[in-house]
Amino acid sequence: MSAPVPTTESASPSTAPADGGAAPWWRPTGTRVLQVAAALVALQLLVRGVVAARGYYYWDDLILTGRAGAMSLLSPEFLLYDHDGHFMPAAFLVAGIANTLAPYQWALPALILVILQALASLAVLRLLVVLLGRRPTLLIPFALYLFSPLTLPAFAWWAAGLNALPMQIGLAAVAADAVLLCRTGRARYAWSSLAVFVASLLFFEKAVLVPLVAFAVVALMYRVDGHRKPLRAALARGRRLWAWSAVVIAGWAVVYALVVTPSPGERTPEMTVELVRHSNYRGLFPTLLGGPWRWDRWPPSPPWAVPPEALVVVAALAVLACVAGTLAWKRRVGWVWIATAAYVLASETAMVIARSSPDTTYELGQTLRYLTDSAVVVAIALALVLRAPTRDRWSGRRSGPRSVLVVSVLVVAFVASSLWSTATFVARWEDNPTVDYLARAKASLVANADAPMLDQPVSIWVLLPVAYPYNMASSVFAALPDRPEFASSTPVLRKMDDSGDIVDAEVTWVRAIGEGPVPGCGYHVTDAPTALPLSGPLAGWEWAVQLNYLASRDGEIEVGLAEGEPVTVPVRAGLNTVYVNLDGGGPDVRVRTLDPELSLCVGVGPVGAVVPKP
Repeated sequence: MSAPVPTTESASPSTAPADGGAAPWWRPTGTRVLQVAAALVALQLLVRGVVAARGYYYWDDLILTGRAGAMSLLSPEFLLYDHDGHFMPAAFLVAGIANTLAPYQWALPALILVILQALASLAVLRLLVVLLGRRPTLLIPFALYLFSPLTLPAFAWWAAGLNALPMQIGLAAVAADAVLLCRTGRARYAWSSLAVFVASLLFFEKAVLVPLVAFAVVALMYRVDGHRKPLRAALARGRRLWAWSAVVIAGWAVVYALVVTPSPGERTPEMTVELVRHSNYRGLFPTLLGGPWRWDRWPPSPPWAVPPEALVVVAALAVLACVAGTLAWKRRVGWVWIATAAYVLASETAMVIARSSPDTTYELGQTLRYLTDSAVVVAIALALVLRAPTRDRWSGRRSGPRSVLVVSVLVVAFVASSLWSTATFVARWEDNPTVDYLARAKASLVANADAPMLDQPVSIWVLLPVAYPYNMASSVFAALPDRPEFASSTPVLRKMDDSGDIVDAEVTWVRAIGEGPVPGCGYHVTDAPTALPLSGPLAGWEWAVQLNYLASRDGEIEVGLAEGEPVTVPVRAGLNTVYVNLDGGGPDVRVRTLDPELSLCVGVGPVGAVVPKP
């Protein structure tokens, strides 16, 4: 027969008296603790609300909204998309609904981020109450989670927040339910935790770790409580949850394998070591003291932490001192820190495997978004340490006003440091060229909706070519209701410049269609394919062709390069010009009419790139 499991109160006696009893200020009641916690949540949401309001769409956000504007929101093509190795159908759906309701209106994504943050904060508070009871000490890990800049970059970036915040909710909510399931044996905690797990897994594939973390929390809780066989007890008491979680993971793994094509990065031992070192010493550790205080950015990249060297050293020493001090102060907490380090290392390993390449900079680890869920794990670790029994040589000491005051000052200093880091982050995050670009582009598109536009990449300061085809204007602006059609041909050549303004454009003379053999006509085109020789061969690429033509009637023609797929182009009767986008290469342009009664004369014209008119 297994030994009885100590309760939270027996494992670590509460310093708070029963509600309603008289208590000195340094021993607040459980009700007062929850009131302070609620005030901290309100402050956090106020700060994060300002962060969200000062942000805007960035990079992957435009990919999510662009795909939502071009596809059915419930189609497998939309939901089951391999987004750079991510499998996140629920995130796609939320982004799609938001963009459908209010295309490119940032207020709605900002509100969604704040709501998700509120749910995550409340889930963490509930977990801490489950582990520690309503005692003042829970405010220490809770403040760390609420204000640590570790969660800030992922929160501010909508696409990242749709991954990170449901993951944080899942970690906290499932761990709390797992503890309650093992404590009470009530099946409802198994089903509620399973539902939250499935939801978080649909937002972010990393949530596959959620039940593993929940199991670790239960086992470590039993360990610090002095249970003789913590692993066996955790397995036995939560078997319903673990079994169904395994079923969910197995089914999810099959779908993930069918949808996602892994693309492991190229890495060297030196790169791996440096990425891990930068992630910890310049990323994670300073945030545990409220750092990094400073951020840098090369638009269009996201900001990354640039802590002062003094803070890097102090933070590393503080982490070592915290671990060593708690090992000396509390019993049976060694495995808590080992498990925490293992989780952080697993997150960093995933980052190295998926994101390293010869072009990867070490600052990748300092962007913090790959470690953001570690804030929940660190808060859990601190809660388990605080729950653990005190060693004999410390057991006779009780906290008085002086020790409570010292802890309060440290917490306030941490919050102040974190708020400063938040302010400096916002200053860098606001340096987002997408804000002005989209504002000007939307206005320009409305003003130039009278003719189709040739598709083109958006500014490289908004989306780099590596995002193709989602860096194309037809994708980025797919959801806008009042805009010109993006087509493969147009009778009016216009181009969107790097500021987002639409200007008149022309085709450069990289190659040319010369004078044709038919006097007064040039090249006579009928429904038989006609080759229009160029002044030189074209390499395979995307080219613009200016066709100056005289058509016998309205109709359609087919235009293509010698090497490439042709496109269908409408033409109008009379003397006109049409501009055509073509993929391919070769020595000539090939044209034929799609109506036997239609014929064209084609004259001299350029083939090249579309550029603004001088």
